[in-house]
Amino acid sequence: MSTAVDLEIGGMTCASCANRVERKLNKIDGVTASVNYATEKAHVDAPGVDVATLIAAVESAGYTAALPTPPVGSPADDAAPGDPELRALRQRLIISASLAVPVALLSMIPALQFTNWQWLALTLAAPVAVWGAWPFHRAAAVNARHGAATMDTLISVGVTAAFAWSLYTLFFGMAGMPGMQMTVTLFGTPGEASGEIYLEVAAAVTVFILGGRYLEARAKAQSGAALRALLELGAKDAVVLRSGTEVRVPVDTLVPGDRIVVRPGEKIASDGLVLEGASAVDASMLTGESVPVEVGPGDRVVGATLSVGGRLVIEVTRVGADTELARLGRLVEEAQTGKAAVQRLADRVSAVFVPVVFGLALLAFAGWLLSGASVELAFTAAVATLIIACPCALGLATPTALMVGTGRGAQLGILIRGPQVLEPTRRIDTIVLDKTGTVTTGRMRVVAATPIGSTAAGELLRLAAGVESGSEHPVAQAILEHAQAERVVAPSPERFVAHAGFGVEAVIDGHAVVAGRASWLAEAWSLDVPAEAVAAASEAEASGRTAIVVAWDGEVRGVLSVGDTVKPSSAQAIARFRELGLRPVLLTGDNAGAAHAVAAAVGIDEVHAGVTPQGKLDVIRALIADGRTVAMVGDGVNDAAALAAADLGIAMGGGTDAAIAASDVTVVSGDLLVVADAIRLARRTLGTIKGNLFWAFAYNVAAIPIAMLGLLNPLIAGAAMAFSSVFVVTNSLRLRRFRPA
Repeated sequence: MSTAVDLEIGGMTCASCANRVERKLNKIDGVTASVNYATEKAHVDAPGVDVATLIAAVESAGYTAALPTPPVGSPADDAAPGDPELRALRQRLIISASLAVPVALLSMIPALQFTNWQWLALTLAAPVAVWGAWPFHRAAAVNARHGAATMDTLISVGVTAAFAWSLYTLFFGMAGMPGMQMTVTLFGTPGEASGEIYLEVAAAVTVFILGGRYLEARAKAQSGAALRALLELGAKDAVVLRSGTEVRVPVDTLVPGDRIVVRPGEKIASDGLVLEGASAVDASMLTGESVPVEVGPGDRVVGATLSVGGRLVIEVTRVGADTELARLGRLVEEAQTGKAAVQRLADRVSAVFVPVVFGLALLAFAGWLLSGASVELAFTAAVATLIIACPCALGLATPTALMVGTGRGAQLGILIRGPQVLEPTRRIDTIVLDKTGTVTTGRMRVVAATPIGSTAAGELLRLAAGVESGSEHPVAQAILEHAQAERVVAPSPERFVAHAGFGVEAVIDGHAVVAGRASWLAEAWSLDVPAEAVAAASEAEASGRTAIVVAWDGEVRGVLSVGDTVKPSSAQAIARFRELGLRPVLLTGDNAGAAHAVAAAVGIDEVHAGVTPQGKLDVIRALIADGRTVAMVGDGVNDAAALAAADLGIAMGGGTDAAIAASDVTVVSGDLLVVADAIRLARRTLGTIKGNLFWAFAYNVAAIPIAMLGLLNPLIAGAAMAFSSVFVVTNSLRLRRFRPA
C-alpha cells in the first residue's frame, strides 16, 4: 500500500535545486517524488520506505528536509513580514544596494571619477561581491561538492569572474593607476579593448539578483496567503455543555459527541449537527456565498462558519484533521505541491540548461579570442552569457501561477485537486450534470397549491399541514415547511393514522381530514375526485412531482404539488456553460418526466433519465468514445464512478465524501454558477502558466546570442535576468484579481 509523505525542503535557491532533490529521491527503489521550488515542499509516494531514509537522501544532496509543522495554530509564525529568512534577505539587499549604488555611479559617470576613485570603488564593491553574494557562492560550493551545477553556480561564477578580473587589472594591470577613467555603455563594442574594471558589474548584478530573489520570496509568501488565511479561519475556543453548565475550552480539546453552544456573532468551533435552536449561518469564508444559510435542528454545520442569528446547540461530529476546514486545507496544499505536465517540460530543460550555458560562455570566450578580439571583450561576452542565461523564470513559471490560482480558488470556494486538472479544462467540450442536488436543490418543496371549488388557499394549507404534522415522510416535511414559510400555523391532529405508501388521516378541529394519492382517496374513501383535481394531479405527476390530494368532511378540497425544485442559479449557469463552449447534458436516475421538466426549465436539450450508477458510468464512457472531452458534475455516492471516469470530475461541496474523493474539483458552495467560475479560473491559471513559460523561454533564446556576440554589458544582463523572474511572479499574481462572472 502506497504511503504519501510531504516534506519541507530547506536550502533550495532555484529550480535546479528542486530538480536535484527530486532526482535524488526518485533514485530510491519504489519512490515517486515531486519537488516544488515555489512551495519548498516535496510530495513523496514511498511504500515501505521510512521517513528517515527520505530525509537522509535529501541531506546527501546538500539540502535539509523535515516533516511539515501543523498548519493551524500560530498565524503569526507564518506571516510573511515575520519570516526570518525574508527579513535576512531584505537586510542583505539593503546593505548591498547602499554600497553598490556609489560604485555604479562612480563607474558610469566620468565627472565623478576623482583621482584614485577606483580604490574607493573596490572598497565598497568587495563586501557586496563577497558577503552580499554569499548565498550564491555557498549554494554553488555545496552543489560543486555534489558534482552538480545550478543557477546559483552561474551567478557565483559570473560575479566572481567580474570581481577577480577587476582585482587583476587593479593590482597587475593599468586600471590601478591614478587618473584612470572609464564609462559604461548599454552594449559592448566588439573589436575594442577597454582595459576597464568590472566592479560595478560584480556589485550591481549581485544587487539586481538579490532584489529579484527578495521580490520572489515576498510574492511566494503572498501567493500562499490564501491558504494561510483559510487555515486560520477556525475558532480558537468553544463553549461546551458539561452537566448542564457552560464551560469555555480550547477548540483542540473537543471530541466527537461534545455539545457546544454557539451564540450570535460567534464562530462555530467544529463540524457538527444542530440539536437545538435556529440561526442564519454565514459560510462566505468557506463557500464564497454572501447570503447566510438558515439552519435548524437536524441540519449539519461546518466549523469556522459564523452564526449571525439565534443561539445554537450543536453536537460535534468531526474534530481536528477530520473537519471540513482541515480537509479543504489539505486539498489546496496537495494542489500547490504537484506539477503540471508543462512544468515537467520546464524542469527537464532547466536540468540540462546550466552545463549548456557554461559551454556557451566558454564558446563565446574562445570565439572572440580566436577572432582576434581583446581579452577584455571576450571576457565581457562570457560573463554576460553566464549572468543573463539563468533560467530562474522557468522554474517559477508554473508553481507561482498554480499557487496564486489555487489560493484564489480556495477563497472563492473552488478547490482544485492538483495541477494535472488544469490541462483537461482547456479541452472540455461537454459538461454532464447530475440532476438531484446539482441542478436542483435535492430537497422536497411545495411547488403549487390548487384549491378546489370555494376552498380558500390558506385553509387548504392549514388543514393539510395539520394532518401531515404527525408524519415523518419527506413530503409531509415539505408541506410543513411551506406552511411555516407562509406563516400558517398547523393545528394539532387527533387520532392520527398513517397508511404507508398511500396517505394519512386525522381529526382536526372536528373535521375528518385525509391526504394522499388520488386513487387511494377514490378507492379507500369512496370520494369523488373532481376533474379539476385529477388534472392538477396529472400535471404534477407528468413533471415528476408528487401530487397530494387533500379532502375533509367527505369532499376533495385541493391538490398540493410537491417536488424537488430547480436551484435559482441553474438556468444562468447553463447559459454560462454554453458561453464557455460547453454542451450541457442532464444525467439522472429520476423518471423521464421529472428529468425533461428540469431540463426544459434550465435550457438543456440532451437528457438521459432513469439510469443506474452503472448506467451513468456507461453514458460517460460512450460520450468519451464519441470523441468528446467530458466534465461530470455530481454530488452523490451514485455519481462517484462517473466522476472518476470523466476527463474532469467536479463535485458539489454539499455532496457525499465518496463523490468529493472521486472528483478533480470541488465546489464548496454547491452553486452551479461557481462551477462555471471554476472552469474559467482553471483555464486562466493554465493560460498564465503557458504565458509565463513562453516569455521565460523567449527571454533566454533571445538574450543568450546577444550576450555571446558581446553586445550586452554584464550590468544590463544582470538587471534583465532579475527582471525576467520578477515579471513571471508578477504576472502570476494577477490571478489574485480573478472575479466570479
